[in-house]
Amino acid sequence: MCTIQKYDFDKVIDRRGTGAIKTDALQVRYGNDGLLPLWIADMDFETPEFITATLRQRMEHPIFGYTQIPAGYYQSIVQWLKEVQQWDVNPQWITYIPGIVTGIGLVLNVLTEQGDGVLIQPPVYHMFRLLIENNGRQVVNNPLKFINGRYEMDFDHLEQTLSKQPCKLLILCNPHNPGGMVWSHDTLAKLSEICERHHVTVVADEIHADMTLYGHRHTPYAAVSDAAARHSITFSAPSKTFNIAGLITSFAVTPDDTLRHRFYSWLHANELNSPNILSAIAAEAAYTHGHEWRLQLIQYLESNIDFIDRYISEHIPAIRVVKPEASFLVWLDCRKLGLPQSALIDLFEHKAGLALNNGAMFGEGGEGFMRINIGTPRSVLEIALKKLLNSLTYI
Repeated sequence: MCTIQKYDFDKVIDRRGTGAIKTDALQVRYGNDGLLPLWIADMDFETPEFITATLRQRMEHPIFGYTQIPAGYYQSIVQWLKEVQQWDVNPQWITYIPGIVTGIGLVLNVLTEQGDGVLIQPPVYHMFRLLIENNGRQVVNNPLKFINGRYEMDFDHLEQTLSKQPCKLLILCNPHNPGGMVWSHDTLAKLSEICERHHVTVVADEIHADMTLYGHRHTPYAAVSDAAARHSITFSAPSKTFNIAGLITSFAVTPDDTLRHRFYSWLHANELNSPNILSAIAAEAAYTHGHEWRLQLIQYLESNIDFIDRYISEHIPAIRVVKPEASFLVWLDCRKLGLPQSALIDLFEHKAGLALNNGAMFGEGGEGFMRINIGTPRSVLEIALKKLLNSLTYI
């Protein structure tokens, strides 16, 4: 009988001094390197042994010259997407990309021109907005609606916006960050119908797709309809699920021949589609051996979310936990505290000594919220919540 390995997510690991942005950039980002870091979106769990052992094995060879992509790399992605997301993908649709944020920036430069409008759905991952602005394109907002503690897409607003201002791209966060929604098939199908009619290409960031919670199921945007497959580029990676963001293991999936040729030929021409010597073998190891790790990780994340939800409901009822349907990022609705955003930030950072993400950075609708990363040992999360509770004596 095969023994199932039990992974230890309660192990506390000191990341300071390793160059980790989460800890070693606190002074630069927050002006205080003593804060308890629960902000940037990587977890505090050690990377599983089936990945690190593969890396060590390769590192034992004394030469690190030019290398080709491992034979099993593409097939490991295809098999993972089929088994975990029920998405049948042709390996020819796949290419490596040097990071999802980088990939979105590359798409902006290949498929749009200076001044073109690009749609986002705030509050949403702030790098979408920054990429558009920094590349000289125009941000066009299609704000989400917050109804009964959950975000919904505003299709009427989207139609009105596109009828007045044509846009070439929409950057979709699926599942959504920071709200944690797993968009339904019907929602994505409606979105695809509108985008097809208005000739909008959808860039789908699906990096959190493998961490669906509480029985929710991820629907890949490109899989909802023929139209969606025709006009979309999907970005994903094992980096969030297996805590290997520093290895840059991202990839793109583009089903449409014309769109794929336009984007991938540009990547090839500029040699942007080749992974470094370690990233591809790490990705292949993750997708080949990572199914049990993923299941245990999801269970631990769910228990952390339940813990923070119970604690805040009992001790800090003015804050509401928006329970995510995917990932380790939790959106905190702090509006009942009645504080302006500057005072809310002061409460978390200076009074409680916590480094979280300011909700306003995610755009329209983000004020009054904070984002916390619960991908950390329970003992650390408990310390953070007690610090937050004690800080309330200051207001």
